[in-house]
Amino acid sequence: MTEQASPARDAAAPPSPTVPVRTAAVIPAAGRGVRLGPGAPKALRALSGTPMLVHAVRAMARSRAVSLVVVVAPAADVTSVRALLQDHALPERTDFRVVAGGETRQESVRAGLDALPEDVTTVLVHDAARPLVPADTVDAVIEAVHAGAPAVVPALPLADTVKEVDPRPAGEPEPVVATPVRARLRAVQTPQGFDRATLRRAHEEVEVSGEGATDDAGMCEALGLPVVVVPGHAEAFKVTRPLDLVLAEAVLARRRANDAF
Repeated sequence: MTEQASPARDAAAPPSPTVPVRTAAVIPAAGRGVRLGPGAPKALRALSGTPMLVHAVRAMARSRAVSLVVVVAPAADVTSVRALLQDHALPERTDFRVVAGGETRQESVRAGLDALPEDVTTVLVHDAARPLVPADTVDAVIEAVHAGAPAVVPALPLADTVKEVDPRPAGEPEPVVATPVRARLRAVQTPQGFDRATLRRAHEEVEVSGEGATDDAGMCEALGLPVVVVPGHAEAFKVTRPLDLVLAEAVLARRRANDAF
């Protein structure tokens, strides 16, 4: 005799599957950073004895929403960068991968995108040269993407008046052509956050000549897609020149003194 299912089970609709929301960060770190002077590539310069790249990876991993960090390194340095990250502790919940980058930042970000698992739905793109961005800033970007924004950038109001000029060779006086309204301007930082499909589309459809795109959100703007700004943080500054290294060391010393790092 065949067992029959109960009417209650037959009438019940199966539970709808939940769509996983997984966030990964891509860190392009294939540049040399010549403005910092001779020496190791910028991402491998030490801050308080730890390479800047490790600080940047840890900054992404401190967000509980980030489960994977993809570092895009120079092709010749993939093995050594992977070993470097293996030697430095990261939160257990965060995995990392190291892949080879391209000639431009845009090519390197594409390589990072190609390395992401299929279940990643939100992507952060972060500068290795911004090693001290606080977790609250990372979380604010992720939350804005999860709330429906296809592209999000952290940014700060400008303290200085900005002049648009007609460029001249270095050292020559440059005629001013406009003074933008400062209240409408923001200094953009990273990580920039994206719906994965949006960022993929931008990299497939927008081609930037010369050095390629230095701002992924700008590529989304070129497609007419909306980009929103969330508050940035003063400690998310970019380490570009020797004086920035001094400032970064001071920030780390203050964090250690406050038991916040």
